[in-house]
Amino acid sequence: MKAAVLKSFGSPLAIENVPEPVLGTGEVIVDVVATRVLSYMNEVFDGTRNYALDLPIIPGPGGIGRVRAIGPDATRLAVGDWVFCDPTVRSRDDAVAPDIALQGLTAAGAGGMRLQQHFRHGSFAEQMRVPTENVKRIGTITSEDATQWCALGTLLVPYGGFLAAKLQAGETVLVSGATGNFGSAAVSVALAMGAACVVAPGRNEKVLADLVRRFGARVKPVRLTGVENDDRDAMKRAASGPIDCVLDIMPPSVSTNVVRAAVMTVRAYGRVVLMGGVGMADGAGLDLPYPWIMRNCISIHGVWMYPPDAASRLIALVRAGLLRLDDYEATAFDLDHANAAVEHAAANGGPFKLTVIRP
Repeated sequence: MKAAVLKSFGSPLAIENVPEPVLGTGEVIVDVVATRVLSYMNEVFDGTRNYALDLPIIPGPGGIGRVRAIGPDATRLAVGDWVFCDPTVRSRDDAVAPDIALQGLTAAGAGGMRLQQHFRHGSFAEQMRVPTENVKRIGTITSEDATQWCALGTLLVPYGGFLAAKLQAGETVLVSGATGNFGSAAVSVALAMGAACVVAPGRNEKVLADLVRRFGARVKPVRLTGVENDDRDAMKRAASGPIDCVLDIMPPSVSTNVVRAAVMTVRAYGRVVLMGGVGMADGAGLDLPYPWIMRNCISIHGVWMYPPDAASRLIALVRAGLLRLDDYEATAFDLDHANAAVEHAAANGGPFKLTVIRP
């Protein structure tokens, strides 16, 4: 089969023929129809992000495709089913604290690297081998629809954060990082889950206005100034009442002051979800006051990705019409132009933008 292979950090993807994946028990082979390209894939490939990858590897986290072959442990899947391939691969021998690898992207710790040795190759290929439990049926779609369905991979990340925080319909949410690719997805997911109000702080007034245009009066934009106390007060004023949940999904380059200003808007007994990149680029850690956390009974959730059932639940929100995939403006490339797709994704990584490879 044809695939895009990363052979060394800093080198372009090599487009070449490689052996087709071989089916094993507990696995499914999927014909990849469309797969998203992360806006920061270029930083993964040149080594800037220092992701744990044992090269050479076929990159690509997840994708949309059709089942080609199933193992004996699959009782609901059928050959030809349209599916989402969830890249969050978990070890099967510890249900409480499994090791995790993001197939085709990175791994966490020594256990995650062991997982990557087997479920290593991702979706920048005509076929991929996926754990059975990671193959989620999405129902009948067309081949053209598959491009838009790649947005699931972006939407799932903040959805996992809100599930961890047990977000309830009618609550007020603040999304720290609302003007970014994942942050804007968080706004749409919170509204789809029934949030009464979503406070959306940011510096880009054009993007803030666009969020209101897309989603209406439940979105409350706040123009950030960079002055921590002033910004915190402005965010609180924008909310229709106490802020029940704050989700931070800021990138590594952002100052901790900006993140702290948002986090400390949450009400007493409120929940904070940390999914961003503060401190990942050798920056300062997030300094939150111990007395404030303790006396206000603040729950802080560190969340990486989402639980195993999240993809099926999110698909149900899409099918119910509560979450719109057509919000995303998609640009598609064929596999021969995978390097061009990576460049395009880096230059077009804003809100509701989607770069896709169609093998």
